[in-house]
Amino acid sequence: MKLVIGYLATPGGADALALGLRFARSMGADVEICLILPPARLPALGGSPAGYEKLIAERTDAWIADALAQVPDGVVARGHRYIAESFAEGLISEVVRLQADLLVVGGSGGGLAGSRSLGSVVNELLYSAPVPVAVAPRGLRESRVDRVGGITCAIGERAGADLLLDTAVRFSAAAEAPLRLVSLVALDPVFGSLRGDADAAREHAVAHALRTLEQAKGELPKGFPVTSSVLEGQSVEDAVAQLTWHDGDIIMVGSSRLSAPRRLFLGSTAAKMLRVLDVPMIVVPRDQLSEEDLP
Repeated sequence: MKLVIGYLATPGGADALALGLRFARSMGADVEICLILPPARLPALGGSPAGYEKLIAERTDAWIADALAQVPDGVVARGHRYIAESFAEGLISEVVRLQADLLVVGGSGGGLAGSRSLGSVVNELLYSAPVPVAVAPRGLRESRVDRVGGITCAIGERAGADLLLDTAVRFSAAAEAPLRLVSLVALDPVFGSLRGDADAAREHAVAHALRTLEQAKGELPKGFPVTSSVLEGQSVEDAVAQLTWHDGDIIMVGSSRLSAPRRLFLGSTAAKMLRVLDVPMIVVPRDQLSEEDLP
């Protein structure tokens, strides 16, 4: 398994690094720490192009060295910088080139270039990335937990649900972390995709949760800890608030049906969950990259 960490020498970059290293320890993944830079432009006060480029190279090399110094023994990691007009486009190019399984970014914290912020970059990635994107919540760098504790997968029946479940099963098995499958039922039709009678919606969700549980059990080693539950509330936020979380847990959600082929598109349900949950979230595309998509 290989993962790319979109790194910056900012609090958000430190959060991404901490989450990426947590994944690497847990899943035995190789790590590529990637720092995206815009093309060199001279400062307003002028100066020599060669001197300015040298200064930028020295500074970014120091940032990468600092990040690599935090990599624990036993984790294979490399770092490099990549020049691109857009931070998001640069990360996507590197993820595809390296054939990475996961892209890890920080959800907030620190300027990127000019007036842009890491938050806007994450937003762009969540609507265009071709691989699963893990978003580290603010402050994760302060956590003392170094391994994934448990994986929660928000299951559904839309296109791409099978890939989401397959990815959750694969990550859980690699991390040897318990898998919790949850089906969220928003009883208020304004908030959820389910309509009509609440009892019928609940019954349908329970049946789907049981089918998915059996499917997951069939793909995991015998005796592997996997559970399923149905949570209901007047909104998605109410339903997801019933879950208990521990430091080290993550949640995985699928991409919207509106996404382009092999691209993420953060749906309304996942966006609501992202706003109210303080745990890392992995958003999974509806379908996988094929060899034709690789450079």
